[in-house]
Amino acid sequence: MTPMERMVKTLNHEEPDRVPVFPVIAGAARRLVDASYPEWSVNADVCAESFIKAQKEFGMDCVVTLIDLSVECTAWGQELVFPENEAAHPNYHNCVIQDIEEYEKIKKVDYRTCSRMMMHIDVCKKVVEASKGEYPVIAFVFGPLGTLSMLRNQSAMYMDLMDDPDAVKAAAFEIKETLKDYCTALLETGIQGIMFDTLFSSGSIMRKDMWDEMEGDLVEDLAKHVHSLGGMVMIHNCGEKIYFDAQIRRMQPEAISFLYPPDDCKDFAEAKEKYGDKTTLVGAVEPTKVVFGEEEAFAADCKAHIDAMSKNGGYVLALGCEYPANAEFTRAYKMAEIAKTYGTY
Repeated sequence: MTPMERMVKTLNHEEPDRVPVFPVIAGAARRLVDASYPEWSVNADVCAESFIKAQKEFGMDCVVTLIDLSVECTAWGQELVFPENEAAHPNYHNCVIQDIEEYEKIKKVDYRTCSRMMMHIDVCKKVVEASKGEYPVIAFVFGPLGTLSMLRNQSAMYMDLMDDPDAVKAAAFEIKETLKDYCTALLETGIQGIMFDTLFSSGSIMRKDMWDEMEGDLVEDLAKHVHSLGGMVMIHNCGEKIYFDAQIRRMQPEAISFLYPPDDCKDFAEAKEKYGDKTTLVGAVEPTKVVFGEEEAFAADCKAHIDAMSKNGGYVLALGCEYPANAEFTRAYKMAEIAKTYGTY
């Protein structure tokens, strides 16, 4: 089967020839093309080439264009720091929003004025062209509340949510409106779907009812928009006690990428039993095991997840978050090997 055929069957909750594999190669891919992190983060040709090579090198059954979580916030003028060996991030000493009264500065903007958004669109075009329809290409987009936290900083925004939630939500709404147009442009490149990072929808950061109030209707609108344009909706959230139920109700995602069991499940087997017929499960191998521990422990983790979640399809063997940016690729090869041998149906 081709990767596309394998993923289609999996997303339809049917058993393909084997479990699809996706080691979430993001910034680590820069090393496949001998690029520095700063160059990889802003150069569409270099970034796209790295994703294309990673798909071939590790036999990935899909490509998700995760660059970093600071792509979208630059549309509002956020200054970034570009470290040599890690992902770009906001300069938190110079946030766009310095005070709670400044949320009103955040208005809908034209994504075409944002060089990093346009770069990401160009990356998607190039990867789609190279894929020739043989594997799915999924664009990665930070959600409204997450993008807003890049303009303020997460801890300060959380305090602002207590003091003036209406101001925070009004700004998040404007970001959502911008992201809708951005998603339209991404889908026009020929990608198969969009993976939204819903950072705050987990028990490790925010109560379920607060998340639903502050971002639920915003991501619901984004998901409906993507679905209306024929794209798939996927979610990534590597927080503890992720809210599967609330997010499925809001977004009806085709797949959820996660690291920990949902808040209402004791383990991954229960997650499969409870949600396996509602969405495709992607994950949830611990990224720390790429760097620490013996290869046998990493292999055992991969096999345990296959055992718990692969029955009747609807499961993709993957890390629960991105592959460590500076780690050796040994475990990526190992994950692919396990999918092709242990993961057969």
